[in-house]
Amino acid sequence: MVLASSLLAFADVEQEINAAIRSGNYKGISVYFKESVELNLPGNEGLYSKAQAELILKDFFSKNPPRNFIAKHGGESKDGAKFNIGTLETAGGNYRTYFFLIREGDVLIIKELRIEKE
Repeated sequence: MVLASSLLAFADVEQEINAAIRSGNYKGISVYFKESVELNLPGNEGLYSKAQAELILKDFFSKNPPRNFIAKHGGESKDGAKFNIGTLETAGGNYRTYFFLIREGDVLIIKELRIEKE
């Protein structure tokens, strides 16, 4: 029973991140950032603190308001790490998105986020 609720909670994290990307809710995404997160966004590539990454993501969404996000593919490793690939549709064009989640204790956190022009 505990394992089943744990798996549902992990699925919810992915859905919450997908919904936050779809709406441009940078705070809803950054809640799941690791204390240092690898970002690859147009003009910003590197390892950033959680606070820096949130500001970079805020700036990206202010310049690229989302119209839609379609999750296309995801997977999970044996150690519980997960990834999700999708397409972010914005007023300025489409972006391929990728986020990589790792387990820290009982929670999933974003270790890497990529948003690249298609």
